Amino acid sequence: MAASKGKAYRTVEIGGFEVLVGKRARDNDELTFGVADPPDFWLHVADYSGSHVVVRNPDDLPALPREVLERAAQLAAYYSKAQNARGKIEVHVCRAADVRKPRGAPAGLVELKRWDSLRVYARGLQEGAEAEE
Repeated sequence: MAASKGKAYRTVEIGGFEVLVGKRARDNDELTFGVADPPDFWLHVADYSGSHVVVRNPDDLPALPREVLERAAQLAAYYSKAQNARGKIEVHVCRAADVRKPRGAPAGLVELKRWDSLRVYARGLQEGAEAEE
């Protein structure tokens, strides 16, 4: 696991992409609204609380490579309350520009303008070799 002491997120590298994984609800807000850029990809497990995951997209690519998208979604599933669910877990993915904070909403709660979803098994950092210490 990345040793991101003092940061609101863990940082890992997947297939040449920088992936940021929020730690707590307030940290998720900071990551999503203070760190992520509009073209970055944003992921979150559907129907459960959990970490916001941001995949940096400095080249404004229209889509992520499938293996990067799936691995980032696995992290979103793992760092959520759905972690121990049986079977595949639904994860929403959109651009950071499509995420908004409703007025007065508690930390970590957001609304999405548009999104796609995919289903993956939860898989944490210890199950992959990409963690940066």
